[in-house]
Order: sequence, then structure tokens, then C-alpha cells
Amino acid sequence: MNILLKSAKVIHPKSEYHNRSLDILIHDGTISEISETITPTEDTEVIQRENLHVSPGWIDSSVSLGEPGYEERETIDNGLKTAAISGFTAVVTNPNTFPVADTNADIAFLKAKAQKHATALYPIGALTAKSESIDLAELFDMKNAGAVAFGDYKKSISNPNLLKIALQYTRNFGGLVLSFPNENKISGKGVMNEGATSTRLGLKGIPALAEELHIARDLFILEYTGGKLHIPTISTAKSVQLIREAKEKGLDVSCSAAIPNLLFTDETLQEFNTNFKLLPPLRSQDDANALIEGLKEGIIDFVTSDHNPIDIEHKNVEFDHAMYGSIGLESAFGALQTILGTETAISLLCRGRERFGIEENDIQVGQKADLSLFNPDEEYTFDEANILSLSKNSAYIGTKLKGRGYGIIANGKSIISR
Repeated sequence: MNILLKSAKVIHPKSEYHNRSLDILIHDGTISEISETITPTEDTEVIQRENLHVSPGWIDSSVSLGEPGYEERETIDNGLKTAAISGFTAVVTNPNTFPVADTNADIAFLKAKAQKHATALYPIGALTAKSESIDLAELFDMKNAGAVAFGDYKKSISNPNLLKIALQYTRNFGGLVLSFPNENKISGKGVMNEGATSTRLGLKGIPALAEELHIARDLFILEYTGGKLHIPTISTAKSVQLIREAKEKGLDVSCSAAIPNLLFTDETLQEFNTNFKLLPPLRSQDDANALIEGLKEGIIDFVTSDHNPIDIEHKNVEFDHAMYGSIGLESAFGALQTILGTETAISLLCRGRERFGIEENDIQVGQKADLSLFNPDEEYTFDEANILSLSKNSAYIGTKLKGRGYGIIANGKSIISR
């Protein structure tokens, strides 16, 4: 199979081709030629799009797909197609399935289901059996089956000794441990950020302290045990500072921020729209600004859409009873571009592979084609027609975005929007 990208502007600061509009020829999944002009042969599929840009493949480090157990929310097939058309060549998936992905058989099932897709699936295995925070799951067996990390999605590790043992045990095989930062006894029955807005709306608040105290605890344990720790989706200014101090000490810690926490604040909840009921909750503008600065400085390692499809029965209810979560693959690039410039947005979307032990690819002749295609300048208002997921619980509906993914070329396949 031959594919020719015509007049594609390369966005890849590490490459000699950066900011140049070039033709890129791909033969049997490998980049075979990069030149100013390439004449296609009869058996070549030519891809031309308005303002076509190309970069190394994007990765999302927190994607929930539902299957197995919650196929009404999302299936692996449709979820990976959604990721591909949105511009992602790789997704790291959460173990919040039914049953919870906590054995090597569960990981093998996920890998097998994703085999024929252009977007690669890299599963996170549950850290504890059934994600109940009591006993460690089969970590080494899951590692051998293809798990790239271990964590209980949106569930904090309440027992500090369990985290200590997990970090010590995974050091033996270089495993990455995830610890969601939320001290349950402090967050209690809170449903949004604790502050003036929660008081005005009469909703119970989740204090920033619940996140920050948990992070401080985890970092003390990491300093004691060694090992590799990832703290997903931090949301407060103090959390950024805690991570900064830990990195200055030389601790092997990384963290991410969810894109909604960069774009929206707790003021967005004025209309009690359950699509904005997220965990971590939307915080203050000062917190959002601190997250953005943390990303620019490299304190926060990468961003995630934190894509979490929820069926209408669990969202179209009173705010207190609604489930947490928003989809975000379709809107991730456009949302980032409303906050950051193109190069910074692309850099963030490409980060994270090394942390999860996933191969990084370059835009060079002889390299496997792992490419994201996009238009960084298209401006539009995101609406339900833009949603490709089975669930429609998007926090971005009605939001003006800038930039849209055209699709990907990866794993010997091309998935391009028409």
C-alpha cells in the first residue's frame, strides 16, 4: 500500500523538516521518501486536505472505553476509530471495565481486541484486585501480557502501606505505579471544587487539600521506597508546586493534567450541567493558570483528554447523583489550541510514550509511519454532530474550538475523515 501526503506542513521541532510543507510517501507502513514534490504512481492513494499539517503520532494517557462490561457507553472498536479520526495513534486505556482488568487474561483480551486497528491500545492494569484497594493484583503477570502501568482509575490508594509495597515490588521489573490523588475522608461527599461557587450553588465541595495531602503522602512514600510513580490529572496550584519540589529532589515521579481543567473553571457549573461534573473537579482560574504554567515549564509531564464515556442514564440526573466524567478525544486538539500555540499543543499531545515504555517514532525516511494529520487553524463551535463516541457526555458542547484532527496513518493503516 502506497500513501502520498501532498503539501503537508511538518510540525516536529526536533526534525530537520520542521515548519516545511513537503510531500511524504509511505510504502507498506514505512516512510520511503520526503521531498518538495513527489509524483504519485497509479497504485498510490493521495491524501490532500485544506491546510494539511502532520506531526509524530499523538498519545492520550487516560482513555476509558467501557468494553468489556459497559459496551453501552463505548466499545473498543468504536473507541479506537474515534481516537484515530481525532488524531491519536496511541491510547493508554484505564481498567474501569467489568470485570476490572486485573489479570493477565484481561490484558490479553484488550490487546487482542485492538490488534487490527490503526490506533494502538496500551492497557493499564488495575493496581489492586477488583480495584478494591485491599490486595495487589497480578502485576508481573499483567506486565508480561502487555500492561504498561498499574493503577485503580479514579480510586485513591487509601492504605499507604499498600502503595509502599506496590512501589517496592514493581522496582523489580521497572513497573510504573499510578496513584490517583484524592483523600476520600477529606473530599467526603463533595461533588465540585470547594469555594465561593460551591457555597453559592449549595453543592458540597471537594477541598484542594484532599488532592494536595494525598500527593504529599505519596511523594514521601516514593522518597522512602524508590520506584516509578505517576500521579494522574492533578488540578491545583499547590499540587504543581509539590511535584516541582519532588522533581528537584530527583524523585522518579511524573504527572498529567486533564484538558478540561485547563479550559474550564468551577464557575462553569452555574447551570448545574452534569457534563461538567468531573473528577478531579474543575477548580479556580488561578489553579487553571498554574496548570498551564506547569505544562509550559515541564513540571506537568503531559496532558490527557481523560476521555470517559458515560451513558445518558447516569448523566441525565440530578447533579449530586450524576457520574463523574466527560468524553474528550474529539475535542482534545481544538481545546488545547484555544489555550496554547500549535507547536506547544502538538508537543504536549506527543509526550508520554517514554514514561509508559512505548516506542517513539520520528518523521524520517526509513521510519515506521506513525503520523497525526490535522488543520490547526479551523475555528468552529463544538456540538453534538462533532461527537463520534457512543456516549454524548461532552463538556465541550457549545464551546468555540480552534483546530481539528483529520485522522492518522499508523500501524500500516490510514484512517482519514472524509
